[in-house]
Amino acid sequence: MIARRRLFLAALIAAGGCTEEPPEVVETVDVRGEAPQEPGEAPAEEPGQPGEPRELITRSRPLMGTVFIIKVDATEEVAGPALDAAFDEIERLEDVLSEWRSDSEISRINQNAGVRPVAVGEDVFRVVKAGVDVSRWSQGAFDLSWAALRGLYDFRPGRQRVPDRREVRPRLRLIDYRKIQIDEDARTVFLETEGMAIGTGGIGKGYALDRAGAILREAGIESYMLFGGGQVQVHGMRGDRPWRVGIQHPRNESTYFAFLESEGGSISTSGDYERVYVDPTGKRWHHILDPRTGLPVDRTMSVTMVAAEGLYADALSTASFVLGPQRALRMLARIQDEVGAEAVIVGGDCRVHATEGTAEALQWRVELDGRNTLPDCR
Repeated sequence: MIARRRLFLAALIAAGGCTEEPPEVVETVDVRGEAPQEPGEAPAEEPGQPGEPRELITRSRPLMGTVFIIKVDATEEVAGPALDAAFDEIERLEDVLSEWRSDSEISRINQNAGVRPVAVGEDVFRVVKAGVDVSRWSQGAFDLSWAALRGLYDFRPGRQRVPDRREVRPRLRLIDYRKIQIDEDARTVFLETEGMAIGTGGIGKGYALDRAGAILREAGIESYMLFGGGQVQVHGMRGDRPWRVGIQHPRNESTYFAFLESEGGSISTSGDYERVYVDPTGKRWHHILDPRTGLPVDRTMSVTMVAAEGLYADALSTASFVLGPQRALRMLARIQDEVGAEAVIVGGDCRVHATEGTAEALQWRVELDGRNTLPDCR
C-alpha cells in the first residue's frame, strides 16, 4: 500500500492507480451548489456508436431557489410525461415545504409557535421527523429550528454583512430541536416557544429528489440522474457502468479530487466555498452556521455524504460539516444501522477523512501526502 494514499480508514485505499481518466461512456456529474446549465429544455440527443450508451434526455426547471436538472435514459415517449410529473411533484413540495410562502404548512407551523400544534400532511411530517432525527443524532449540530438565525448574514456581492455577537445571542435562545413536538398519531407539529421557526433548506431539496426519483421509477425509468441544490441522486447504470459523480476540490472549483461510483443513492455535498465572504483580516465567513453558536464553522472545508435517501444525505452532510471530521465519523458509526450513510470529509486543515463504506466506490484523481492532505489546498 502506498503510504501517501492512506486514509484514516485504510480500507478506502485498497484499489490501484488514482489518476485514470473516466471512460467516455460514463456520465460524470458534480455536486456543487450551482446548476451546470441554464433553465430550460434540452432536446433528446441521438444514440452514439454501437456499444455506447444512448444520449440522455435532459430537462431542467428553476424550483426551490435553485435549478433542478433531470437526466434519464429512456425514449422521448416515456421520458416526456415522466419528467413533467417529476418536476410537478417538486413544485408541489415547494408549496408545502417553503418557509417563504405564508400559506405553506411549514409557515403555519412557524406562525403557531408557542400557540398550538398544527396538523400537517404526510410530506411535511416526514421531513420534520427526519430533521428532528438528524438534530438528535448530531446533538444539535444540525438543528431543524435553525431558522431563527435567518437574515443575520448577507453574502451577496457588494452587500456582505456579518452580524455583531449582540445580534446573534438572542436568536440562539429560539433554537432547540428538543422543543419541536411531533405527534405521530395526530400527525401534528408544535414548536413550544413563541418565535421559534423551522427551516427546511438543509433537508427539503433532498426529499424532493426522493419523490421525483420515485415518480420516474413508477413510470418504468430505471436509469436516471437528478440534480438539485448541491445534491445528486442516481439510479441504475449508465450503459454498462455505474454512474460516476465528481467530488469537487474545496479550493479549486475546476478540479475533482475523487469520483464516486454508484448504481443507486443520493450524494450531497456541503462546502465552505459556495456563499463566502472574506473580511479584511482574511477570515472566511460562509453560509454553513453552527446553530449552537450562530457562527460559521472553520473545522471543515467540505463533506460529501452518501445515503439511500436524499433527505438524510442532505441533512447529514450539513450536520457532519458542523461537527468536524472526527465527531462526524463517530456519529455516522452510531447511526449506521438506521441510515447506513457514508462520507468523505475534508477537514479545515485540508486532511481527508472517510468512512469505511466508501472504499469500493471511490476513485482518486490526486495524490495525498503522508498526512492525507489534499494538494493545492490552503
